[in-house]
Amino acid sequence: MIYTLITLTAAALLVAIDQGIKAWAASALAPVGNMPLLPGVIELRFHLNTGAAFSMLEGKQTFLILFTGAALLAVAWYLLFRRPKKRVEYIGWLLVLAGGLGNLIDRVLHGQVVDYFNFLFMNFAVFNFADVLITTGIGLLLLSLLLELLAERKNARAAADSAPEADDGAV
Repeated sequence: MIYTLITLTAAALLVAIDQGIKAWAASALAPVGNMPLLPGVIELRFHLNTGAAFSMLEGKQTFLILFTGAALLAVAWYLLFRRPKKRVEYIGWLLVLAGGLGNLIDRVLHGQVVDYFNFLFMNFAVFNFADVLITTGIGLLLLSLLLELLAERKNARAAADSAPEADDGAV
């Protein structure tokens, strides 16, 4: 019960932060278009995205809503009922869930997602806090997988080193 409460509270808090920043961007940033955050590095730029990452599937809102909704249901089920044992994996899935929900709310309510972070030193897509959560979550999931593979390799090597030598009967 406490696990479920912590998971739902953490996801809701992250979604609320995301939605709050997007509401601020729509009210304060939209009228001016952009403003510097770190001059020459990153600016806040109001941008509406009707696609997914890097504007892929632009204008395919129904598909994006259905696909994202199904994927997030699977993530929520995994988090709440399978309960990842490794903290890095748990946090990764939690961040993916919260970020996905934040952007899904925008798609369902507004038909588009509010983006606002824009790198000035390279050509990159404008993105938002929910995108940061998703990307960080995926990075943590990859890290968890890598750590698990390294542990398995280490255990296999240790097992091979401690196995008794086979006696083939040769003299």
